Amino acid sequence: MKELIGIVAVVLTFTGYVPYLRDTIKQKTKPHIYTWFVWGFVTALAFALQIQAHAGTGAFVTLAAAIVCLFIFLLGLKHPKAERNITTADTVFLIAALAALGLWVLAKQPVVSIILLSTIDMLGFIPTIRKSWRKPHEETLSSYATNTFRFALAIIALQHYTIVTALYPITWIIANGIFSIFLVVRRKQLDLYPRS
Repeated sequence: MKELIGIVAVVLTFTGYVPYLRDTIKQKTKPHIYTWFVWGFVTALAFALQIQAHAGTGAFVTLAAAIVCLFIFLLGLKHPKAERNITTADTVFLIAALAALGLWVLAKQPVVSIILLSTIDMLGFIPTIRKSWRKPHEETLSSYATNTFRFALAIIALQHYTIVTALYPITWIIANGIFSIFLVVRRKQLDLYPRS
């Protein structure tokens, strides 16, 4: 049963991003390339940590997410209007991700690494939140709502429940859920009170 749930969650990962990819190609959605790079890199590291901790099928949702994030990053590089505003904080997040890799590989601290990676991923949301405050219609709401559901399935599909296997999908359930609500509220605010 867990394998089936894991497969459904992986399929949802890829299909859930179809609207985002479509909107990016149409230049309706403008991904912040640094956010997507950090997410792709950090998500790949989180997958490796989950596999090492015997997460099982639930970890493949994380791998699928890493692939999609890196693809969106590459697509954003070619997108003439993709958000490229990179701040010092954005660079600090990337350096922290590299530090998490070092903690895991060199210091053999997977729990500390997954906590750091989950924190970095949430902080990596900041460029997208900053952009979406001004332009909430430049993000594809359905992708974030689908992500909330698929990470819930990923948790169900885990073979072993530990901090290393479960923390990453739990943080993404919370982050995607809150960001989905944020987009809905911010869009309504701007629709009711458009800037002149």
